[in-house]
Amino acid sequence: MHLRSKSFWPRMAAIGWVVTVAGMGSGLTRQPTAPQVPAKQQPANRQPSLTVDRDPVPSPDADPPAQSQTGAPQGVAIGKIEREGGKYTLRQDAYEVRLNATVLDSGGRSIQTLDKSAFSVYEDGVPQTIASFRHEDLPVSLGLLIDSSGSMYDKRVAVQKAALNFVKLSNPEDEEFLVDFSWEAFIDQDFTNSLDKLEQGLGFVKSSGGTAVYDALVASADYLSKNAKHPKQVLLVVTDGEDNASSATLEQTIRRIQDLDGPVIYCVGLLFGEDTDKRESRHARRVLETLAEQTGGAAYFPKALKDVDAVAAQVAEDIRTQYTISYHSTKPPELGGYREVHVEAKAKGFGRLSVRTRSGYYPKVGAASKGKDAGLNDPAKKP
Repeated sequence: MHLRSKSFWPRMAAIGWVVTVAGMGSGLTRQPTAPQVPAKQQPANRQPSLTVDRDPVPSPDADPPAQSQTGAPQGVAIGKIEREGGKYTLRQDAYEVRLNATVLDSGGRSIQTLDKSAFSVYEDGVPQTIASFRHEDLPVSLGLLIDSSGSMYDKRVAVQKAALNFVKLSNPEDEEFLVDFSWEAFIDQDFTNSLDKLEQGLGFVKSSGGTAVYDALVASADYLSKNAKHPKQVLLVVTDGEDNASSATLEQTIRRIQDLDGPVIYCVGLLFGEDTDKRESRHARRVLETLAEQTGGAAYFPKALKDVDAVAAQVAEDIRTQYTISYHSTKPPELGGYREVHVEAKAKGFGRLSVRTRSGYYPKVGAASKGKDAGLNDPAKKP
């Protein structure tokens, strides 16, 4: 199934966006191929648009949500990953927080030989007890987000080649979906592990318009939360400039992803070239670094197109070699509010180690239903 549509989500004013829209929720809205859209905007075999349904995003200072009739808080389980019969499943376990962590030495080299005893986890400065520890190549649900603004025209071939090589180097059990974005964002390929389908989806990517990075990230994170099969989730965004077309702001984007207990974000910034404005480039770099740091990912800045393929290989290796740590928070989720997370690693024979993981989260209350059709409008039911 090859998916493409006119728009990702409706335009909205950035000012007062969180208040008037009341947050962002469930994912991508699919629509049938629209014959009235000119062929240059919508290839005949591309179908649904990516739009975001909106659920209330609670204020950190809001009253705690109501408890269930049994009196037990309705915390969403972020559970243990277990393998049964060759399949990975997520065991629901209330109040459990899962972290994907990369450990680096002082030289920036990845450390792969640590055991559970090397790690210490803190939430809001309070030590937490590690409930589960894994260090293996777990399958991932991943979104490939490719900037298709006009300035990407000369970079398309190199980026598409790197994207395909990235998938080749990933876990064979991974599932990927493909999005390209300019003024709006489009889904070019739904979840698949077929390299041929992804390559065909990449063929739909054209180059024109502005750069709506934040809108694409939010809607793609929503889409993951509704449709991903694997609990480990990643967004990889490739762009050559700063956002100039989104309704969302950087702060709102990070908040929404954290509120979703959302994916790790990896950024590849193609901030080079004679025509690149140095001031804009510095700002774009800070933005991409912030998106990565706040979600536990990493930002890469190749110096030339020939380096993009090597960066894609680095990202694939990083995803496949992470530690997975979970703990039961000592603070009940019904208290709400942002929780800051800090992880330390110490072991004999190593000097100073740094741990890269998400910086914090908002506890989720009330489990959201998940499934391939969750949050997606049925074209047959259009008015």
